[in-house]
Amino acid sequence: MQRLSVAVLAVFLCACGGNNHQSQGQSDPKLPVLEVTKIDLESFTGYPVAIEGTKNIHIRAKVDGYISKVYVDEGQMVKAGTPLFKLETRSLTQSAKAANSALASAQLEVQKLKPLVKQNIVSALELETAEAKLEQARATYQGILANIAYTNIKSPVDGIVGTINFREGALVSPATPQALTQVSNIHQVYGFFSINEKEFIRMMGSTEGQTMDEKISHLPQVDLLLADGSVYPHKGTIETIAGQVDKNTGAIQFRATFPNPDYMLRNGNSGQIRMPEYYRQCVAIPHQCSFEVQGIPHVYLLSADGTLQSKALDVKAKVGRFLVVNNGLSEGETILAKGLNKVLPGSKIIPKKTTIKELIEAFKPVFK
Repeated sequence: MQRLSVAVLAVFLCACGGNNHQSQGQSDPKLPVLEVTKIDLESFTGYPVAIEGTKNIHIRAKVDGYISKVYVDEGQMVKAGTPLFKLETRSLTQSAKAANSALASAQLEVQKLKPLVKQNIVSALELETAEAKLEQARATYQGILANIAYTNIKSPVDGIVGTINFREGALVSPATPQALTQVSNIHQVYGFFSINEKEFIRMMGSTEGQTMDEKISHLPQVDLLLADGSVYPHKGTIETIAGQVDKNTGAIQFRATFPNPDYMLRNGNSGQIRMPEYYRQCVAIPHQCSFEVQGIPHVYLLSADGTLQSKALDVKAKVGRFLVVNNGLSEGETILAKGLNKVLPGSKIIPKKTTIKELIEAFKPVFK
């Protein structure tokens, strides 16, 4: 009887030991892991932009006068030499008649004195004085004729007419603070935007070229986001960078040029420049594969025996849903992809391989 009890006890202990081993194996969670690979990424940085025509001419009166005629309308396309405004010329015409009479009188005086000088009846000094008066009368008359010509205000360039600030009957002069209108050549347009000094230094440091001109030539083309959020169909080329930092804003101005064949862009448009930045064959992981410890990104690195170890990362950039890793991970290493809140350093898991595509698909927003 005693021997039977001992045998039963031994069987019970063996059964318990087997159950303990099975429970321990079942306690290791089966979690997705990701093999680190190198990928290509592209990010965009946005900057507010102001659009201007490549030629933006303020049209002003060169002489005083009332506007008697406006020949064009706002938004109208004009050629160089197209009449825009007409100023009344009544007073100038009267002045021109008087000046012409004075000129004729001065010419007669000179003609009368020339033979008298030859005959020594009058002195040469008197003739010289008359000739000086003639030149003065001629200059006065030509000046009035020029002012009359200035009353016909024409477009100096091909372009589109902006807001017309004065209409018929308005008195204008060269001292009028506001321009009559603007004519903008918008076959191409400039996009002016600014980048802060820190970004500028980083950008120039990562751009090919020895001189500034060489670096500008290697900058990528940029996109233009319009006010409604749509992307302008033509890309822009960065052509110039200001030679100094704005003391008030700490920023440096860039100028990009955009083709505008359909005249979709107008002088004064606003929007946003999207400047791309490329990361070629970089070590990058989805953001959800990491966790932070005191503000520093970490991952769980999987060892050969299935044990997890915490590893700090030196992150170069955050690009969309990815972290671009500068140091801390190497291609070919394996990290825990999901379930980071279910484990601790030193935990063992049963790895289940997954891919970046599967991870991104799993984290797509479901909202419509």
